[in-house]
Parts: sequence; structure tokens; C-alpha cells
Amino acid sequence: MTYRILVTEDDRVQREIISDILEQTGYQVHTSGSGADTLEMLNEHAYDVLLTDLKMPGMDGLELMRQAKRAVPEIDVVIMTAHATIKTAVTAIKEGAADYLEKPFDKDELLLVISRTCERHALRCQNMLLTRLVDDSIALGNIVGQSPAMRDVFERTRRAVNVASTVLIQGESGTGKELIARHIHFSGPRARKPFIVVNCAAIPDTLVESELFGHEKGAFTGAEMSRQGKFELANGGTLFLDEIGDMRLESQAKLLRVLQDGIIERVGGSKSYTVDVRAIVATNRNLRQCVAEGAFRQDLYYRLEVLSILLPPLRERMDDLPLLVSHFREKLARKLNMEPPLISTDVMDAFRRYRWPGNVRELENTLEEMFILTAASTIDSTNLPEKLLSKEPQTGGILLPPGGLVLEDVEQELIRQAMERSGGRIKEAAELLGLSYKTLQYRLKKYEFDRNAP
Repeated sequence: MTYRILVTEDDRVQREIISDILEQTGYQVHTSGSGADTLEMLNEHAYDVLLTDLKMPGMDGLELMRQAKRAVPEIDVVIMTAHATIKTAVTAIKEGAADYLEKPFDKDELLLVISRTCERHALRCQNMLLTRLVDDSIALGNIVGQSPAMRDVFERTRRAVNVASTVLIQGESGTGKELIARHIHFSGPRARKPFIVVNCAAIPDTLVESELFGHEKGAFTGAEMSRQGKFELANGGTLFLDEIGDMRLESQAKLLRVLQDGIIERVGGSKSYTVDVRAIVATNRNLRQCVAEGAFRQDLYYRLEVLSILLPPLRERMDDLPLLVSHFREKLARKLNMEPPLISTDVMDAFRRYRWPGNVRELENTLEEMFILTAASTIDSTNLPEKLLSKEPQTGGILLPPGGLVLEDVEQELIRQAMERSGGRIKEAAELLGLSYKTLQYRLKKYEFDRNAP
């Protein structure tokens, strides 16, 4: 990229020397002998940097900078000043000058300051462009994107807002499933009613029914009083069932009944309650596969899959990475009460090489850590966390051998290692493999594993 520089210096000899040095280095240079001429040139041509003397007859450099920035807000200004007026140069920096040069300066000093200013100008323009891209992109709340996959997500989400149908949101952890659910609720007719979140994976199996449907006093040990369940609390609004794939089969049957007829019974009670609840469910599992494995009820699956939304992992929508970085840059700056730092090209390249196993949530958390730990106004490669320092694209640590492999053999070997590491305990082995207890149990039976084998 060739940077355009406008040099304003009333001394003709100095003006020509500076112009020659910059042109020999590859910059495109125009010159002016006064502030008035400079302002006219700014109206006629686009420049990246204005290099101006401070002391000039008529309009001085400080006033020229103020008027130039009003006319061209994105231009960067470098002030040239003699030692006697150094305090004025400091004032110029406070008012928005990018840098200053103290006369007399040599060629190297000039080129260093101009190079540094041009680099910063390019970064600032790049970040301004990204901000405009975010403004022009398709967005839902805190979710931004313009890739084909995300356009489909946004279209399906918009269609879900004004209907009462059940929505199934599928995607890896950190892709934004709850954000989609919240947008559907708070943009629709139920917005003023409750939005209740239930993490099915975090509730012990013995308490799932009590959490969802409530219980009567004395229904079980510790039930000292009657209690409403999440369905009753969400009456008139939305119940968001996260990680629905981890719900046990017995509870799935009762959930199916509520979704079909809107009637619940508290644990330990005989009275029926009618509820008006819009259900949105989410999972990081492949429910169709869970059905095939016997870990999820087929009839419930078909009841949930009225409107399905599939959120792609970040590694499959890398075209959206610049938009996401710009979005989080502004969001985190507000949160941390700081000026949004510039993001260097090296950092963006490192972001593109990384696989982002934690998806968009990991990207936001990584940026927040870098913002907190960096005092500079520009985030560069020296601020990258250890996980992003790899120079080569990541492959997840698994390479397909030249001769190929049998996928079931790999699966059996991983299950064997997990069972060995967990001492034969299915629950711990399932956690190591990222599977549900029921799914691993099914696969152990499928492959005829002996749990007690050494």
C-alpha cells in the first residue's frame, strides 16, 4: 500500500528536503507552504497523513490540525516543532495529533515517525471498516454474521419469533444457543412474560421431575413444603431447556406429555395444572444419532423438531471472524470502560489459524483477557496468549494415515482407553469422551466391552 502524505512547511528548502526523503522511501507526497493552501488541498485530495510545521505565518500548525481534523476526521497529523515550543507540541498530542518531531531531526527519525504513523493509520482505518461491516451485517442482538450458514440461522430465528411452535437449537458449546433463545423470546409476544432457563445436564437425575414439574409437601425426603416447578414459573412465557440431550428417558416421557397437552402434575400430587408455555430446547448433541442409539425418545425428538436451528461452529464460519472481533472490541471496551484498542493484522492472522474449540464464547473471553492485560492502544502479536502462538493451522491433533482407517476401530480404541483411565466407571469415561452416560452404555453393549477387563 502506498501512503499519501501532505507536507506543510513555510520554509521552501526544508519542504523540499522532507519531500525528497519521503518520496525516495516510496511515499506519495504533496507539499504546501501555508495552512490555507493545505485546507484547500484536503478538500480536493485524500491523504493519510498531514505532516505540518508548528510555527508558520498566518495559521499555525495547531489551528491547522484542528481544522484539518474537522474536514477529514480520519487523517493522522504529525507536528514538527522546535525545542522552544515543545510544550505546544504536547498540547497538540492531547488534542489528537498522532506524533511530533522535534527540530532539527535526521532522516531516520523522520522515517521512523512517519512509518509508525502510517501503520497506526492503516490499523485504525481497518478497524473503522470492520465496525461499518458490523453495522451493515445481519445481526440478532449480540449475534453477528453474514456467512451463508448464519443467514440461514437468522432467517429461521426471525420466523420463530411470532409463532408458538417448539424450537430445537443444536450446536456445539459456545456457539450462542441461549442468545438465540433469548432473542426469540424477547422479540416476540411473550417478551413481558417469564423466560426461565433450565440446564438439564446440571440437575441430578433424581430431581429432574421435581425441578420441571414441582412437588407437593412430603413427596420425598427433604420436601418440607410444596414447590412450583419450572413449567409453572414459566407460565405464559418461555421455558428454555438447555442440554436436553442429557435428560433421562423416564423424564423425557413426562416432558413429552406436557409439550403435547400443556398439563403437568407435581411429584407426589394427583392434581393437574394447565400451563401455557412456549418451549425452546437446545443441545450440543446430535439428537438423531441419540435416537438411533436408544438414548433419546423418538417421539419426543419429532415433537421437538418442529422448527430446527443449527448453529455452526466458529471454525466453519471464519468469514464472520472480522465481524465478531469488531463487535466484541466495541462491546468489551464499553464493559471495561476503555478506548477500543486497535487489532493488528498479525493478531487477526493468528485468530484465523486457531480452531476455537470453545467457539464464539472462547473468542470473546480471549479478547477480554488480552484487553485487560494490554496497556497499549494496539493489540499485536506480543499480546497473544500461549494457545494462539502456533504458526501452523491446527488439525485437532488427529491425522488420517495414508492408508486410511476404520472409524469403528478408532471409536472402540478411544472407548477402551477412557474405560481404562476411569477404572471402568462409565460416568467418568463418558465425561472423558464427551458422551452422555446412556450413549456410552449403548456403545459398550454394541461393541461387547467387558467393563471388568484389564
